[in-house]
Amino acid sequence: MYSESDLDAAVAAGAMRADQAHALRDFVAARRRTPVVDEEHFRLLTGFNDIFVAIAGAILLFAVGWIGHAIPPNIDGDGPSPWMGLFVAGTAWGLAEYFTRQRRMALPSILFLLAFVGGTFGGVAAAIATGLGDAFFERNEQAVGVVLAVAAGLGVGAAWLHWRRFKVPITIAAGAAAAVAVVLSLIVTSLAGNNMSDAEEQTLFNALHGVALILGVGVFLFAMWWDGSDRRRETRRSDVAFWLHLLAAPLIVHPVFTLLGLTEGAATVPGGVTVILLYVVLGITALAVDRRALLVSALAYVLYAINNLFQTYGAVELSFALTALVIGSALLLLSAFWTNARRLVVAPLPDGLQGRLPVIDRMPSPRPAA
Repeated sequence: MYSESDLDAAVAAGAMRADQAHALRDFVAARRRTPVVDEEHFRLLTGFNDIFVAIAGAILLFAVGWIGHAIPPNIDGDGPSPWMGLFVAGTAWGLAEYFTRQRRMALPSILFLLAFVGGTFGGVAAAIATGLGDAFFERNEQAVGVVLAVAAGLGVGAAWLHWRRFKVPITIAAGAAAAVAVVLSLIVTSLAGNNMSDAEEQTLFNALHGVALILGVGVFLFAMWWDGSDRRRETRRSDVAFWLHLLAAPLIVHPVFTLLGLTEGAATVPGGVTVILLYVVLGITALAVDRRALLVSALAYVLYAINNLFQTYGAVELSFALTALVIGSALLLLSAFWTNARRLVVAPLPDGLQGRLPVIDRMPSPRPAA
């Protein structure tokens, strides 16, 4: 299976002309009865060998991490060992030099990137914690927040180095996630304290979710910037945008529905109706930007809300089945008519805004067989 990036690379290398690549894209779109831009392609597998290498790589990383965990961090051997994360990060980088830089394998590249950034974060956090000692962190939430912020900040740097070297699309989203962790850790540092009252804990809770929502909107706008630079979704930039949208969606959706009380089982009939209306708004937004991540992230909340409505009006035994029937049918219909629904949503928008959204291709007519 060849990706859009592979076609671009073939054109750049002179293996095929740009008009031939465009004709191939039109042919595939005509066969599938869906414009290529609406398929939301991203590279996850190039073949079963990706799965094979990913499994082998995960086993190796686990083994290396276990060996690092067995190395004492200090003379007494107490506390977490920073070698575990650092060994994992170093091994992941070495594996990426071959499987990512040379072989361009999709799934192993994602695994090794996450292992490198996660190993850097964990190793740095463990090193700081070991150096300061357990006693320093007892009843000291601010210190924990500072350590997490520093480790996450170095995670951002690790993601940047990885991107400069390997250009794996998910790297930008990993760096953005680490940046979000930095900000949230600093919020905890500034507001958390010992023996907090219920009101203070609620203030911290609301502040974290409010900031997460703002950061989610920021990541969403960042994703739209990447999308706007590749409106036909033919290059690696579209893959970068996909992962950023996947990160932004829960950052936007979870705080909204949490503040409505859905995560604590406090849903009411008006709250359920509100959730459904918000889901419709998210659906319209997803159609406009041609990304389905918002709908998927909010799915659990809307399932819970509709299930609660059915139970309220007496359908207790079949509430979940009826909920699944309604949502499943609606999403399948939306998928089947995604392109047409998107035209209806985008058409009334100003021309300037339309110029920043992914293009709406007309369906190419399939060529008759010779």
